[in-house]
Order: sequence, then structure tokens, then C-alpha cells
Amino acid sequence: MYRLKPAEIYIHTCSLLLRFFAVFVLCCISCIEKNACAAALDLDVALQNTYRACVGIDDSLSELKKLAGINTAVTAVGTATGASATIVGLVKASKDKRIEELKKKLEPLGEAIANNTVSVPDRNELLAGLESYHNTNQDNATDSESEIEKLEKQSKSLGNWRTGLMAGATATNIAGAAISGVSLKKNGIQEQIKDCDNNVSQLRTAIARAKMEGLDVSEAQTIVNACSGYKGEDVSKIEKQAKGSLISSIVGSATGVVGTATSAAANSSKVRDDDSASGMQKEKNLNTASNVLAGATTAASATATVFNALQISTIKRVAKTAAECEGALK
Repeated sequence: MYRLKPAEIYIHTCSLLLRFFAVFVLCCISCIEKNACAAALDLDVALQNTYRACVGIDDSLSELKKLAGINTAVTAVGTATGASATIVGLVKASKDKRIEELKKKLEPLGEAIANNTVSVPDRNELLAGLESYHNTNQDNATDSESEIEKLEKQSKSLGNWRTGLMAGATATNIAGAAISGVSLKKNGIQEQIKDCDNNVSQLRTAIARAKMEGLDVSEAQTIVNACSGYKGEDVSKIEKQAKGSLISSIVGSATGVVGTATSAAANSSKVRDDDSASGMQKEKNLNTASNVLAGATTAASATATVFNALQISTIKRVAKTAAECEGALK
């Protein structure tokens, strides 16, 4: 029986291994080609899918931009109204402080009159002294009383103005919250753009396959170039900014409602006519609270305005890509 020499065994083994490796490589190449063909869509199908996914984004963005623009105007009015209420409240506070000073100035005269109504042995002499005191200070007292009356009328008017302005600021914040809510409900734009991106990626793969087959891909390449701009934009900001505006408007609505009620209470006859120490302190506390709440409402409105302005800026950038993409698709 013939036995193979070691050298022949080595050569035969290497030959078998080379044949096996060649078959393995060919099988791998075949599998890769089959998978690539399966994954890569036909160019026409990829174009149709991209059209369906990407067309309509520009219209959605235009609607969101319109809502954000309206909301910016509304919250800006709320900011101005709230600021006016704050200023009016501060002016009112200065009037009330002057009234308090004048009333304290008149206290000695009131006490003197009250003390001299008591029956005493030298009543006539005391009344004569009082008359002399009264004549000496009559002009100053009359002027002070006249000024107090004038200031109280102004304070009352300013209080009414503050209440009205606070109510207006509250209404604009409520409207702003409603508009932001509508904007959020329509804010499926993030998913739309994500779907568009996915289909553009599939179109890019289909272009590579079509090039290998010698097909004209110039139109498809133009679409890919135009619709790839979404990659650099953080579209999630649109929704975040709408939420920021909504929260700010809700806060402004809450402070506005409380501030309006507080201002109305501070300016009511029941509170204003109570000249007791506790009554005057209560009026002062209510007025201070009203002014603080007016400032808080103004700040909330201003914050909502900033969020709306930022949202418009983000939408404009994304809309530029949307217009270019849909222009290429059409």
C-alpha cells in the first residue's frame, strides 16, 4: 500500500484548506450581497417614501410659527399690563404714605379738641386757649385735610386702575396658556422630522445601489442634499419652549388671579374706611401683597414672551430646511 509522504500530505491539506476558504468567502459575499439588496430599497420606492415622510413638515412648522407669534404678542401685552399695574401700585403706595403722614400731623389737634370737651373748673379759659390754638393752626389743618381728601381720591382711583390692570394681565396669561396648550397638541413635528430623516437615510442607501447598477441618481442626490439639514437641528427645543411658555403663563395666571382679588380687597370701602391701627395695617399689607403679585405676574408674562420668541427662532431655522427639502421633492 502506497503511503503519502509528509510533504505530499502537507500540500494536500493546504489545497483542501484553500478550497474551503474560497468557498467560504464566496458564500459570505453572496450573503452580504443578498442582505444588502434586501435592505436597500428600490430607488423609486425610496423616493416615494421620502416624499410621503417629508412633505407637509413645512406646513406644520408654519402653523406652529403662527401660534407662537400670536402668543408672543399676547404675553407681551400681559407683560406691559402687569408692569403698568406694578407702577400704579407703587404710586398708590406713595400716596397712601403721604396720607398717613398727614393724619399723624393732625392727631395733636384732634386730641386737643377731645381733651377740652371735658367739664373742668376753668372751662371758659381752657376753651379760650383752644380757640386761640385752633385759630393759629386752622389754616394748616384745613390745608392738610384738603390734601388728605385729594390724596384719598387719587389713591382710590389708582387702586381701581391697579385692579383693572391686574385683571387684564391675568386674562392675557390665561390666553397665553391656552395658546401654548394648542401648540403642544400640534407638536408632533419632532416625530415627523425623525421619520423624514429615516427615509432620507434609506434613500441614500438606495442611491448607492442604483449607482452600482449605472442608474441616474442626480435627482435623488439633490433631494438627499436638501433634506439632510435636519441633522444639525435640535427639534426637541420647539416642544420644550412651548412647555416653558405654558408653565410661565399658568404661573402668571395664578398670581394674577390672587393679585386681582387682593387689590380689589385692599381698595374696598370696608378696608379703606377702617381707621383703627389694625385696619390701617391690614390695608397696608393688602396693598403690599398686591404690588408684589403684580410684579410676579409681570415676570411670568415676560418669561413666557421669551420662551415664545425662542420658539419662533427655532422654528424659523428648521423651516428653512423644510422649505429647501420640499422644494427639492416637488
